Amino acid sequence: MTPGEHAPDPREARSAAEFLACLQALKDWSGLTYRELSAHAEARGDVLPRSTVANMLSRPTLPREELLTAFVRACGVAPGGLADWQTVRKELAVRGVHGPGPTEAADGDTGEGAGGDGAEDAVEDRAQDAAEDPGGDPGEGPGPAPVWPGAAEGPGAGAGPARPGPRSRIRRGLVAAVALTGLVLAGVSVVAFLKDGHAGHPPRTPTAPAAGDVRIRVTGTEFCLGERRGTRTGQIHQLPCAAEGVPRYALAEVGGGRWRIVSDHPDLGPGCSGIPSGGRIPDAAYEDSECGDPTRVESFALEAYGTPVEGYRIVPVDSATPGSCVTVVGDRSAAWARLAQAPCAPDAAGQLFDFDRRD
Repeated sequence: MTPGEHAPDPREARSAAEFLACLQALKDWSGLTYRELSAHAEARGDVLPRSTVANMLSRPTLPREELLTAFVRACGVAPGGLADWQTVRKELAVRGVHGPGPTEAADGDTGEGAGGDGAEDAVEDRAQDAAEDPGGDPGEGPGPAPVWPGAAEGPGAGAGPARPGPRSRIRRGLVAAVALTGLVLAGVSVVAFLKDGHAGHPPRTPTAPAAGDVRIRVTGTEFCLGERRGTRTGQIHQLPCAAEGVPRYALAEVGGGRWRIVSDHPDLGPGCSGIPSGGRIPDAAYEDSECGDPTRVESFALEAYGTPVEGYRIVPVDSATPGSCVTVVGDRSAAWARLAQAPCAPDAAGQLFDFDRRD
C-alpha cells in the first residue's frame, strides 16, 4: 500500500460500475499482485483464487458478498473499513432491483450468471479472428498479354521489316521454358507449405528444451505461442513472434523426463499450460490456467522428432486420450490459429516446436 495515502472510500460509489472502479483502485492501493492477494487471504482463513479476483475486477456486476469480504480483507482494510464496503454493496444491490438493467440483482449473485464472460469472450474472439484479405487490388485484372520482341508480327502489324521466323520461335520457346520452370517451383513451394504449415522459411536449428524462460516457436514458422490479451479463456494460439505476445513462458523440470510449461500473465498472474478434463476430450483446448488443478494435465514430455532433430513434440503425460500431441489446428498458415490436443501424426505436421531461449 502507498505510504501516506488512504484506501479508496467505497461510499463515493453511486453505481455498480463506480463500485468496481473502487475495487480496482483498492487493489492498486494495496500494491499486491494476484498471487500475493491469494496468499494473504489464505493466511486469514479465506479462499481467494487468483483467477477469481481477475474475473471479479473485469465483470460489470457486483461481486458476491463473501468474495468481496475476502478481497477487501486481503488488501489490508481494517474491520471498520470492511463494513463500509459491505454496506455499500448491499445498498447498490437493493437499488439494482428497481434499476434500468438486470445486472444488479437483489442478492448481488447474478454476476456469475448470464451475460458473463463466455459471451463477451466469444464475440471478442470472433472479431479478432477475422483474417485480413491477402489478395491483391480487386480492380486489378490480368491485363493485356505482354508483347515480347519479335512476337508482334502478324496481319496489320506494321510496314516495317519482320524479324526472322525461327529466331522469334526460339525466343517464344525460351519464354515458355522459363514460365514452366516458375510454375514447377511454385508447385514445390505449395506442397512444402501444405505439408509443413509454412511457406518455405529457411530451416532453423531447433533449440532443445532447457529449464528457464523460453519463447515457444512453431517449428519452421515465424509464429510463437501466446494468448489474446483481454480475454479470460486461457486458450493458446499461434501469433507472430515479433508481436511479443502474452504471457511469458518458462520450462520447469518435474522429474522423470517430464516438464511443466509455466506462464506469467501481466494481468492474470502466474499459471501453467495444460489440457482440461484430464485430456478425456480428444480435441480439448491447449490452454493456460492456474497451476495445481488435479483435473488438468499439466506435465508434458518434450519429444525430439526426426534425424537430425527437426523439432520437439509437446506430448501430454497421462492424458486420458493416449497418443495425443499438442497441435496447431485449423489454418496453420494463419495468425491466431488455436492449439488443441490431437492425435500425434506420422509427419508431425503442426506438432513441432522450438524452445528459443529468452535473454
